[in-house]
Amino acid sequence: MAPGAVTREQLASAARAALGGGRRLERVERVAGGSKKGVYRLVMDDATTAIAYLWDDAENYWPAGKGDDDLTDPFSPGLGLDLFEAAHGRLDALGVRVPAIRLVDRDGAHHPAGLAIVEDLRGESLEELLARDPGAAAPVMARLGEALEAMRSHRASAYGKVAVVDRGERSQGTSCEGIVLDRALRDLAEAASRDPRIASARDRLEERLRVLAAAVLPRAEYAVVHGELGPDHVLVDAGGNPVAIDIEGLMYFDVEWEHVFLKIRLDDAYRPLAVDGLDEDRLALYMLAQRLSLTAGPLRLLDGDFPDRAFMADIAEYNLKQALDLVRA
Repeated sequence: MAPGAVTREQLASAARAALGGGRRLERVERVAGGSKKGVYRLVMDDATTAIAYLWDDAENYWPAGKGDDDLTDPFSPGLGLDLFEAAHGRLDALGVRVPAIRLVDRDGAHHPAGLAIVEDLRGESLEELLARDPGAAAPVMARLGEALEAMRSHRASAYGKVAVVDRGERSQGTSCEGIVLDRALRDLAEAASRDPRIASARDRLEERLRVLAAAVLPRAEYAVVHGELGPDHVLVDAGGNPVAIDIEGLMYFDVEWEHVFLKIRLDDAYRPLAVDGLDEDRLALYMLAQRLSLTAGPLRLLDGDFPDRAFMADIAEYNLKQALDLVRA
């Protein structure tokens, strides 16, 4: 569903409660990039700004799927205020910079949807900084490495969404690698139904997934991972610190999952974040699984009315070719 236009009147009372000081909300600007929630910049009459997050079905471009609301699935969509607050609290406790919360409205006092207002970071994303000036990005990457180390060092004896594990609940499945294999097989089936090249290689891809999963040895501890920590999900504040955003998917999981995603998204720029001691068998399984996810997911999104269609199609095409390369003799 395409998001509707959120008006100034709909967010005026929330903006006053969050920013106060006699300020009045002057305008609301949609911020590009959100596909699961609405992201809006609130501009007050004295030029003070903040960001509003709205978790509303009308703001979600993704087609609804079976089990989307099952939080015991670590990979179910990261939607909602509860997931955001749990993730924000965990990262903040670990010393990982996240936007400061100005207001949380879970009772509909200001808007019928789940609403949070947070600090507005007006600088570049890490993605933009890396493209503009890799040298200037180097200290930011070093600090991001420190944040990742803090996340990697915090362990739990169970895997799953932070909001689920921290309240003592159990997630689906019996292992991270098992969850990943099941998800990858679903992504493979979905991609095969949409593209004949994947369909023709489906048996080889499935066999490769099962062989890779069988090689993974059991693990009993899990680290904090963002899950989709691309450079577009890291902002840079005025002090040159990396700031994690889109954090609702935060989970306890195999740290290799995070590093495969970082490597895919950063390519050669990943080197400063590389660490020793990662499990090569998990890395191999998770690389193929993520290539299939980054094929099937964008193709699924294109079933709806997501606006930047060429960009999403390019992501699917690139990762489709990368997946096929992994099983090419």
